[in-house]
Amino acid sequence: MNVRRRLIPTTAVAGAVALGLVTLSACSGNSDAADKGSGKLDVVASFYPMQYLAEQIGGDHVSVNTLTAPGVEPHDLELKPKQIGQLGDADYILYLKGVQPAVDEAIKQAGVKNTVDATTLTKLEDHGTEVGHDDHGAEEPGHEGETAEEHAEHAGESEAGHEAEGESDAGADPHIWLDPVKYAEVAKGVGASLEKADPAHAADYKKNTDALVKKLGELNTAFETGLKTTTTKTFITTHSAFGYLAERYGLEQEGIAGLDPESEPSPARIKELQDVAKKDNVSTVFFETLASDKTAKTLAQDTGLKTDVLDPLEGITDRSKGDDYIEVMRSNLAALKKALGAK
Repeated sequence: MNVRRRLIPTTAVAGAVALGLVTLSACSGNSDAADKGSGKLDVVASFYPMQYLAEQIGGDHVSVNTLTAPGVEPHDLELKPKQIGQLGDADYILYLKGVQPAVDEAIKQAGVKNTVDATTLTKLEDHGTEVGHDDHGAEEPGHEGETAEEHAEHAGESEAGHEAEGESDAGADPHIWLDPVKYAEVAKGVGASLEKADPAHAADYKKNTDALVKKLGELNTAFETGLKTTTTKTFITTHSAFGYLAERYGLEQEGIAGLDPESEPSPARIKELQDVAKKDNVSTVFFETLASDKTAKTLAQDTGLKTDVLDPLEGITDRSKGDDYIEVMRSNLAALKKALGAK
């Protein structure tokens, strides 16, 4: 995906990591990221979609800290030494590689044994500003019939294999949490990995995982039913976060920006979107809560379209239309149904 220029460079991150680890050693257990006396598993999550999984599956057996505070656009995050100290002292780290390069580097340097990259628990795809539905329903190779335990087992192998071969998922779309089916796959893998990290509470992790997967299944059914018959299949959104959702439900995403919410669209792209809106009977231009809505509102004004919020769920704030992942996703569904003319 496109990486924001404001992110600190890798060398600076490595320096900060070193400083953070030195600080951690000097404090000798005084980090507030871990309360070893509580008996809970100290979990550090990179940003909200990972935090939600950890909290839902971990339940009372985990203490979850997130590196990305509410209201902070995850791509903008610059880690402080204290946060890097939290990483080094964690019992378990859950992150999603490709969203936050500064976090990716710090986690790599921290070397925590129980580190899970959510991208290894499902299959990533390449998405750009435009995602159609021609591939909707295609099977994902290499994961057919694979259990959650096998997903978790392969997670570390996949990470090591990519590094050994010099491969990168830099061009892949990381927004897997916006597809309830893929998010459920990740949930199963996270549950299996927590069972291994904390075997004493494995039964509870399994129970919580099953409950979450059930809720995500019900959410998927709601999307399938709600978007089955619509006047149009095309929606325009600020940044191209909804590629997996579009493919899952037979829609066509037209992003003003690419995978990076702050990349500027060209005049040619704006003209193209104006043509698409007219051709496909688009009624609404969607913007989001954590990124600028200026371009979306300008495009809507120029084309005589309405505006509404389609939340990529990178963080929950007072402006979010819901208190958690499920509630905000249902708000997204309501917004899509209205904009697409669902019947």
